[in-house]
Amino acid sequence: MTTRGSRSEKVKRIFQQFDTNRDGGLSRDEMAALVVAVNPRVKFSVEQISAILDEVFRTYGDFIDGEKGLTFDGLLRTYDDGAGDVDRDFDALGLELKPLEDKNGISHASEEAASSSSVVADERVMEPHKKLRTAAWAASPNHGIVFDDTWKLVDDLEVLIKRLKTKQMKDGKIKNDNSDVFSDPGWSRELGPSSEISDKRVIWDESGPDYAAFVKELGVLRSRADRARSRPEAFDGQMAIGRVLYEHYLFKEGLVSFKRACELTPFDVKPHFRAGNCLYVLGRHNEAKAEFLLALEAAEAGGNQWAYLLPQIHVNLGIALEGEGMVLSACEHYREAAILCPTHFRALKLLGSALFGVGEYKAAVKALEEAIFMKNDYADAHCDLASALHAMGDDENAIKEFQKAIDLKPGHVDALYNLGGLYMDMGRYQRASEMYTRVLSVWPNHWRAQLNKAVSLLGAGETEEAKKALKEALKMTNRVELHDAISHLKQLQKRKLRGNGSGNGEAAFITVEPSKFKVVGQKTTLRPELAVALDIRAFQRITRLNRCDVELIKKEMSESDVPVSYSGIGEPEKSIRKASLEVIICKLLNFLKPETFVGSVKAINQKILSVLDESDFGRIDLGMFFAVLAPLCGGSSDRRKQIAYESLLWRPVNEGSMQIKKSDAQKYIKLLRAIYIPSHGISEMLEIHGETDDSLVSVTEFVAMFDDQEWGFGIISTLLKLENGDRTRHGRHICATCRYPIIGSRFKEMKSHLSLCSQCYSEGKVPASCKLDEYRFKEYANETEAVKDKCLWFGSKGSSAGGS
Repeated sequence: MTTRGSRSEKVKRIFQQFDTNRDGGLSRDEMAALVVAVNPRVKFSVEQISAILDEVFRTYGDFIDGEKGLTFDGLLRTYDDGAGDVDRDFDALGLELKPLEDKNGISHASEEAASSSSVVADERVMEPHKKLRTAAWAASPNHGIVFDDTWKLVDDLEVLIKRLKTKQMKDGKIKNDNSDVFSDPGWSRELGPSSEISDKRVIWDESGPDYAAFVKELGVLRSRADRARSRPEAFDGQMAIGRVLYEHYLFKEGLVSFKRACELTPFDVKPHFRAGNCLYVLGRHNEAKAEFLLALEAAEAGGNQWAYLLPQIHVNLGIALEGEGMVLSACEHYREAAILCPTHFRALKLLGSALFGVGEYKAAVKALEEAIFMKNDYADAHCDLASALHAMGDDENAIKEFQKAIDLKPGHVDALYNLGGLYMDMGRYQRASEMYTRVLSVWPNHWRAQLNKAVSLLGAGETEEAKKALKEALKMTNRVELHDAISHLKQLQKRKLRGNGSGNGEAAFITVEPSKFKVVGQKTTLRPELAVALDIRAFQRITRLNRCDVELIKKEMSESDVPVSYSGIGEPEKSIRKASLEVIICKLLNFLKPETFVGSVKAINQKILSVLDESDFGRIDLGMFFAVLAPLCGGSSDRRKQIAYESLLWRPVNEGSMQIKKSDAQKYIKLLRAIYIPSHGISEMLEIHGETDDSLVSVTEFVAMFDDQEWGFGIISTLLKLENGDRTRHGRHICATCRYPIIGSRFKEMKSHLSLCSQCYSEGKVPASCKLDEYRFKEYANETEAVKDKCLWFGSKGSSAGGS
């Protein structure tokens, strides 16, 4: 056993070794060098080192001598308090209890200690009482090991893991073994689906007998922990086992220990927090969310003792919610984390990224700029700030921010890919193809980058290179987008068209003023009307609302128990926060995957909630929201209108009545038009305030108001036509302007016989070679109608010939 005298001498040698300027104190830089040197097997990040030093300098503030730093007495006290193991650190540094003259010898011994640290052997056979810590967490006051017997469990577990690692590496089973260059995987770091976790974590082979043997021996260690003399000691053992397993990427096994710790001490924050981290990394986001919520509940009930952990619980809960696609809910927790810890730059970055994800670009830019102000070398924050700036139209600054992200991290795939997209939007196709090439050098199987590279090469006029790129993309995936792109390329090659005189390979066209577009027959949709309907249909596609049965809205109204509150103008309403509304939207669109659901919520937030939340308080009138959603949901036209009426009737302002107020119906229809037909609706919205017509409107009267083509939402009939023609193709007919196969209605010009797709017809685009004083179009919903029309034409020709 080390005596107090020899212990003090060892600490003195360690102190002298790192007091490089001989001022009698260890500065932050000198302390950082010490921490790194005595933990040769741990690759610390800058944030971890900073956190450790903050803890030491705060805890031992009485031993800080001004700018000199921690005194010798202070370092001795840290060892006395158990924050370090003198014997281990002394041996790791290769020091001896005699005067040291040759520093080169010390350096050599230190290297020896570091290199031998990976040799698999049971060191405790030689020194049974030596504490073989492998990370700084074990002795920290908040997360550390409390009982001496727990150290023995940790030492034995380290030996088991080393043995398993050696066997799997020998057999070539272990993958992505970067544990020696990868920092702590994550108690105070974001757990998002970053390349750090996905690319650098060790992937263990769990199928072989060596892993089964490891699990069996691990079970013995867990049993030893459970047989401890007291419940707190058993808890300490299970937590330490779980922590070591997590740090070695054995997340499934770590989860077992953390779950056991939860059983031993149900109201302790740490095991729920750790279990949540494990579950997230394992992709079990819903279970992770549940654990983080339990941790949050326990922390809030525990008072100030958990105040240091509360911001991180909010951050990790937000990340888990994002994993489920609940981005608006995640924003709430990131905000709370930033409020609790204003210097939490990661919380601000995550908040900014989430706000960008739901289309709130201005707020996103503000949060991301704050994160970068605190941490200027935050590549991910620069990348997301660039994306937000691009979305707001500030392309020049967006390019600068993307470039900063790439300068900080040359292989930043998101920055390279998104910068490529920005260059495409700007028409700088050659630069775009260069960015996509760099993406592919980092991620060779990125099929979207390969497809976009082909498109950018096509835009740059390099048709042959574009063909090669498309073929490479086709090898990566068989998605329909690629087949359409290849078909488009063939059409362009066949016609040898040049684009609008720009040489970019697109079909040349002219845009005709609306007055020159005439329709043939009553069934042909007017061009302005189709443009509006196509815009609504595009929103419907993004949100997938047409796949949501409108009856689900009725079910949700019957099950929702929303308290009545009062709006800014004093009207009673059932209003809820956006995060709560997101939960209801999730129920309505429960068939969507999380990543698709995020896109739906973003579209709904930008198009609908931005109008309904006119006071910008973040609260939404639920009844009005249901009514606005109903016309776009699945179901017959009559049912959509009926549910919209019932949604308005459900609002407190109409409570107790079998009919709605006329003023309420008028407000609803003007909101509908403001949301879905913004070119007409915004000016009409200005007329809403002040209308107080309290006469009642029946369902029949409401439907008549709804169907009014001039002042209602009569566009729904055109929308239904688009919905029904979604999958209709017209044989070999392609659009004369864009050269893509026609899907949906085909618009045939009766004089030149050219055909346009719905999009080109609505935009008034016709081939430059077809200049007429007037264009007369007939709409064909399918080819059967076209064949009938042709037969009738031939029949009329034949009868007129016979008559003559």
